[in-house]
Amino acid sequence: MVKYIWILTLFTFFGLSAQEEVVQSVYFDTNIYLIDADQAKVVIDFIKKTDSTTIESIEIFGYCDDVGKEDYNKKLSTNRANGVRDLFIENGIKNKIIITIEGKGRILIDDDIVENLPEVRSKNRRVDVVINFKPQPKEDLHIPGFYNSIQKTHVVGDRIYLENILFERGSSKLTNKSKLELDKVARMLLKYKNLKFEIQGHVCCTPPNQREAIDKDTKKRKLSTNRAESVYKYLIYKKISKDRMTFKGYGNTQPLGKNTELDRRVELVITKI
Repeated sequence: MVKYIWILTLFTFFGLSAQEEVVQSVYFDTNIYLIDADQAKVVIDFIKKTDSTTIESIEIFGYCDDVGKEDYNKKLSTNRANGVRDLFIENGIKNKIIITIEGKGRILIDDDIVENLPEVRSKNRRVDVVINFKPQPKEDLHIPGFYNSIQKTHVVGDRIYLENILFERGSSKLTNKSKLELDKVARMLLKYKNLKFEIQGHVCCTPPNQREAIDKDTKKRKLSTNRAESVYKYLIYKKISKDRMTFKGYGNTQPLGKNTELDRRVELVITKI
């Protein structure tokens, strides 16, 4: 019998209606893409129990481990994603809300990973179902030491949330709109030359037991780090000295306990004034 592992994570800061998305993952044995009846019932029941009026869209992403040829794994990951899509449609899920069905192929593993290699690979053989919910009104942060712009005076530890620095889902590439916002940030940093800071990348809504998300461009689980580095490199391009800044990805380890949109963020943390 094919072995499947189903893990469901609900991010419940303020109940289901306040979430931005939910990720459900199904893990497959090697070379398998068919879903048996018992496991199909689990995912269909979950979808049907979700208030359909709150769902904006569904995305389905298939993955494989790094064993085997790239072309084969690309096809296998696509078959896994398509199989989940077909299951949804057969059970009355409207095709129009399934906006993405994509096989992403192999997830590469860092060369320095030696321990628990079979476990790492098993977590890479999966399909992620991402349920995106309709936008909720933005919340005011009201967190001491948390700002949405650079101030004239700061203290060490102050955090500047770059709310308009946006990325496409799963990507670390800056959009044109984000670059325009960073141009404004750079002008303020050039004005207040005493500020030194760490650029921090954060993500939300990752599959269970994963603190970090996958960068779709590199296929490595370093999305928050790569986003922070993208901001770092752009600020260097805008003449901000390397000596004033560092960057680091924190994955999903620092949620704010508010809307999950705020957990998918890049921020500057003041380290010296």
